[in-house]
Amino acid sequence: MALVLRGLFVALGLKSMAKTSGSKGIQVYVPINAGGVVTYDQTKPFARRIAELLEQRLPELVVSRMTKRLRAGRILVDWSQNDPHKTTVTVYSVRAREHATVSAPVTWRRCSAAIDDRDPETLSFDTDQVLTRVARDGDLFAGC
Repeated sequence: MALVLRGLFVALGLKSMAKTSGSKGIQVYVPINAGGVVTYDQTKPFARRIAELLEQRLPELVVSRMTKRLRAGRILVDWSQNDPHKTTVTVYSVRAREHATVSAPVTWRRCSAAIDDRDPETLSFDTDQVLTRVARDGDLFAGC
């Protein structure tokens, strides 16, 4: 779904970046404040409309509502995170788990490869892997 969102944003002339949640999701960011201030009052309806559009076009795959019974076997496009009262794990946060994983930026090429290889584990990183990646590639999230 992240790649579908990327395609939609490209069509709209918007740059986007992806990062893992450090859990089981991918979060897509659109850096829109480069030319001024854009508020949650502006972004939230936009994000909601995109989620609802995807749900309408891909009802077997996408859901835009949090209701657990609706989400079974589908991908939640969580537009509601566009709110000052919501919390989203920030980039490079370590998740409190037995095997601690890290919320880390990923390239669109890496997302595509994970799908092509049918291996979502290639999008899971521990602290050592993230430090190695940053030393090698720099901060992939710097543009956001």
